[in-house]
Amino acid sequence: MAGRRVVVFPSSAELGPVLAQLVTSRAEKAITSHGRFTLGLSGGSLVSMLGKELPALPDLDCSKWVVGFCDERLVPFDDPESTYGLYKGQLFSKVNIPDSGILTIDSSLPVNECAEDYTRKLKEVFPGDSFPVFDLLLLGMGPDGHTCSLFPDHPLLEETKKIVAPISDSPKPPPQRVTMTFPVVNSARCVAFVSTGGSKAPVLKEVLEGREGPAYPAARVVPTNGELFWLVDDPAAASLTIQVERLGSGAKL
Repeated sequence: MAGRRVVVFPSSAELGPVLAQLVTSRAEKAITSHGRFTLGLSGGSLVSMLGKELPALPDLDCSKWVVGFCDERLVPFDDPESTYGLYKGQLFSKVNIPDSGILTIDSSLPVNECAEDYTRKLKEVFPGDSFPVFDLLLLGMGPDGHTCSLFPDHPLLEETKKIVAPISDSPKPPPQRVTMTFPVVNSARCVAFVSTGGSKAPVLKEVLEGREGPAYPAARVVPTNGELFWLVDDPAAASLTIQVERLGSGAKL
């Protein structure tokens, strides 16, 4: 791992442009290196942040982007719980990612078959890799320390063989979802968490500084050969005692 960087911004308003710059800089690097940029997206506050910041960039060209989902809820795309549906309305409709480059689940399938189908789609895009190696994964963290749909004390935390796993007992509704597993997350070239708001402060401290008992799922994201960023705002960072970087909206990562 290239080392963890914890970067604190005054608020999400300053964080957003730096996140967009991180995405585009890693995209340029990937396209120069291997002709395409593979990006894994998560839901939550990331949707509106990316939907605001990426289309505002001048000369943004997403024609060589391939986008997957770190987890997805097993609901129709027009359901407000659909992560793809939210991104379609707030981001994909405003940028030139080709339709063939957006890897969606088949929400008509039962959850186990949906996970197998999504695994097949990822294997087609990453044919040479035992686990897909994304250029960039963007993750969030719940107040319980979960990331993707990997929840505390859940058996899926120990999954080592599957690329995409089904979950039908999510403690957070909707209960049926599919999620990337830790081997995929930790294979990425770069992982960036975005965590904002005071409600995240207690768990963020335990994720970044350790706790008694089992590590939170988000703390188990440690890329084997990749970069790891935690981009957080002042309210989320309020309880941290570790050394952090403090940046403004014009910074580059």
